[in-house]
Order: sequence, then C-alpha cells, then structure tokens
Amino acid sequence: MLKQNADCRIEHLGKGRGLTCAWLHRFGRDEGGSMSMFAVFMFICMLMVAGIGIDLMRYERNRATLQNTLDRAVLAAADLDQTRDANAVVTDYFSKAGIAQYLTNVSVDEGLGYKTVSASAQSTLGTYFLSLLGINELTAPAVGTAEERIGNVEISLVLDVSGSMDWNSRMARMKPAAIEFVDAILDSASANAASISVIPYAMQVNAGKPILDEYTTTAEHDYSHCVNFNDDQFSKSGLSQTEILELTAHFDPFTWDDGGVYRTVCPTYGYSQILPFTNDKTELHTYINALQAWGGTSIDIGMKWGTVLLDPSTRPVVNALINKGEVEAKFANRPVDYGSSETLKIIVLMTDGENSDQYMLNPSMRDGLSDVWYKPITGDTNLNGIKDSGEAEFDAAHYSAMLSNGTTTEYWWPDNEFNDWYDHPYGNGTHQECNILGNCVLREEPGSAVQLTFPELFNMTSLANNADFIHSYQGNRWSVWYSNAYTKKEASAKDQRTNHICDAAKDQGVVVFTIGFEAPRSGQRLLSRCASSPSHHFDVNGLDIADAFDSIAASITKLRLIQ
Repeated sequence: MLKQNADCRIEHLGKGRGLTCAWLHRFGRDEGGSMSMFAVFMFICMLMVAGIGIDLMRYERNRATLQNTLDRAVLAAADLDQTRDANAVVTDYFSKAGIAQYLTNVSVDEGLGYKTVSASAQSTLGTYFLSLLGINELTAPAVGTAEERIGNVEISLVLDVSGSMDWNSRMARMKPAAIEFVDAILDSASANAASISVIPYAMQVNAGKPILDEYTTTAEHDYSHCVNFNDDQFSKSGLSQTEILELTAHFDPFTWDDGGVYRTVCPTYGYSQILPFTNDKTELHTYINALQAWGGTSIDIGMKWGTVLLDPSTRPVVNALINKGEVEAKFANRPVDYGSSETLKIIVLMTDGENSDQYMLNPSMRDGLSDVWYKPITGDTNLNGIKDSGEAEFDAAHYSAMLSNGTTTEYWWPDNEFNDWYDHPYGNGTHQECNILGNCVLREEPGSAVQLTFPELFNMTSLANNADFIHSYQGNRWSVWYSNAYTKKEASAKDQRTNHICDAAKDQGVVVFTIGFEAPRSGQRLLSRCASSPSHHFDVNGLDIADAFDSIAASITKLRLIQ
C-alpha cells in the first residue's frame, strides 16, 4: 500500500492516472475487496469441479452402456441352444446398440456340454473440462465372460407312483417327460459332473436291500425293505447309520391274496426300488419306463429319502454301494458337503395327489410266533420255496389255527371240507376222511406242519384272508385280525412331516422344485410351500408336465456370469 501511494505521487501523472490511483487507494483500504477476490476464485473452482463431474458422468454413462451391452451379448452367445455363431451374436448386439466400433475382441471356448464366450470393448471419450488439467480424453473399458454348463450337480428325482397315477394316463405322460428331463441334464453336463438318483414312492419307499443293509434296522424279516421314520427324523436332512430304524412290517391290508402277497405296504417289485447315483442314460430310461402305479401316497417319505441321498452323511453308504457294484466308482465320496460352490444339490418332487394315511402293523404282530401252522398242499411251494410233489391227497387245509385255553390245545382246519377242530395241525399226524354215507378212511398227512412267525404268515396271506378264512371260527375275527391289526399315520400329520423335511432340505441349501400334476388344491398348497420359492412350483395338467420338467432342466442348466 505504501508503494502504491508512492507511485501515485509521481510527478507529471495525468488526470486519468490520478483517478486510477485514487480508486486503488480506496480498494486497498476496503476489506470487502479481499472477500470479492476470494469469491471469484471459489466460483472459478466450483465451475471446474462441476465441469469435471460432467466429464466423469459422461464417462460412466458410456462405460455402463458398453458393459451392459457386452454382458447381454456374451450371455446370448454362450447359450447352448444358440444356433448362430457366437462371434456373430456378440457383434450383432453391439451393432444394434450403435456401438459396434468399440468391440475389440471375442473369444469362444466350447466342448461337450459347455460353451464359454469372452469379449472386450473399449470406447474413447473427449473431455470438456478435464482438458484444462491436461486430460484430453477418457477410455472406458468393458470385459465379460459368460458360460453355460453344469458343474457338479446331484439330483434326487422323487416320483409319485401311487395308484392314482394310472388315472387319466398320468403315468404314461410322466415317463417321457422325466426321461426328457434326464437327457437334458446329462446332455448339458460335462463327463461325470451330474448324478441322478430316482426315488419312486407310493405309501412307502422301497430303499432296496443294498441300501438298507447299510443301516441299522429292527430286522424282523427280509421280505421287503422300507422303514417307518419317526417324527423327529423328518426334521433332519440326514439319516444315521447307527440309529435303529423301525423296519416296515411286510403285510397286505388291501387285497384277499393267499399263497403269497403282492400288494404289500412296502412294495417289493424291482421297479419300485431306489435307483441311486447314476448318469447312465440307458439305465435311467429303462428304469423310468418300468415304473408302475399302485398304492397310497406318502410325499413325506419320498421327500425324506430324496433329501437323504443328497446329505453328506450318506457318503459311507454310497461308497459301500460302490464296493458292492451297485454304484459306479466315479461317484465315490458323494454326496459332497453342503455349501460347496462347485456343486448344486437339487430335488425335483412330483405328485398327482396329496398325502394319504400310512398303514403300520401293530407291534404285537410284527414279530414272534403266530397261532397259525402251515403245511403246503400238492404243487404249493413250502417255506423254502421248494414245490411239494408226489402227494395225491385231496385239497386239504394247509393252514391250521391254534387255540389254547391253558389246559388243552385245539387246531382249526379252515377248509371247505373240514371246518372243524382237531387235536393237531394238519400235516402232523393222521385224520379220518368220511364220505356222505359214513364210510371213513384213515388218511395219512405226509410231511409236517410248521408254526409260522407273524412275518412268515403275512408274507403268505393278506390280513383279509387271514381274518376271514384262517380264523373263520372266530366271531370277532375282523376286529381282531383286520381292523385292529394295524394303525394309521393320518394324512394331516404326514403333511406336517412333509413341511419339516422340506425345511430341513432348504436350510442346507438344497434347491427344491415341485410339480403338482393334476393334483388337488391341498396337494398344490403343500408342494408350493415345499418349493424353494413360488417360481419353483409348477401346477400343471395334461401334457404340460413335459413343459414343467423342461423348465426345471433349463433352470438347472442356467447361464452364469462368471466374470
């Protein structure tokens, strides 16, 4: 300021010069002048920052557009169903977006069951304000890779084979749909990456002897291979090999069969047995095509076994099945641990109905000696499966029902010709045969009768035949030997069991798809709750079941952005 005043006093200053110096003198003394300078400086800085922000927003807009286009392009190109060349697909996406000049590279890697498409792009953006800082352009890069393949996947295919599946050709329509599902999965999977277990269920699930031998059961018989799970076991995804499981009694409450039962609570047909861990398409086709419909519906038990076959606790069982030659060695150490990022665990649960009551034989008839003796007649098979021969006897009673009052024991021979009491079971002595004229002959009873255990008895005759024929002497026989011979697990309780095992599976990260195939409303509600989400449940009719299986297969073979 002193220098300024001195300059203003220089001689010969003009009038204008003097006015300028006076203004400067006043400005120098005015403190508001310094604030105005600061305000101007800050305004210029704000303009610069805003301008830089505009440049950066333009950059981010271009980068996002480039990346989004690239992502969509590689996803479409990596689709295994895509028939066009992958390079052409990616180029077409960029051309239609008006940014074809920015595409720099496309690479494709494909083989059996997989396709990987990678691409990169780059755009250059001229700057408005950053150029003031020496930055004349910005480069926006975009890279991406998409892949379609199945990594490791373990699938439990849980199929309803109850009697109602024969109605309206449901079984006939389900089989090709399930086979197409199997093919879609295995065709899209790299070698040995996918395993499929098929669990057919009706009132029970036939685990099969090879599987059930690896668990601890009550072992009353070896005629069939189902277990009665308790309520707590439906809250667990696994199944202990050391916990004692109640073997399902082998009995027929449905028919009047005699001389061997065929419609038992636990099915015994080869097609009814669980098919574990395979990726053999021929084996799966043959197995599914052989399925037949019979019996009630236990969605809870089907879902339980489907979950067990995905649980890591089953690994020793699978390895044992490999040693037995039941499962191929390539599936050793499966099921893998939960939470593996490399493996999907999937359950596909299908039913056309709803849970029905489950029949279980009363404990008093599950084991031990019955009151029935048996002697095969000519041409019948004996307990060892050997046919008797050489007996020219009449059609003698081959069952004898024993009745003891503590002091005497009598045997009822329930035959149209006898229907009377004797002092021994038929086959252990002699008896008189008399004609209508009163002429009698002492008849030898070749061979010997055997007292049957309850499992042996109910493997040979149904509950109805045992009640009405073998115990025909007994006035309350239907109450004692039929209606009171078994108990039921009510359908409502089985719905709760289904909910619990579905929750247990989903809690472990298992993806649950459900198909209600012409199922009633209550069945659809149960399946919808069981599914991983509403979109994982399919309510279908008629030929739509094929579409449901196709959609599920497509979901499993989903496209994944991996970069």
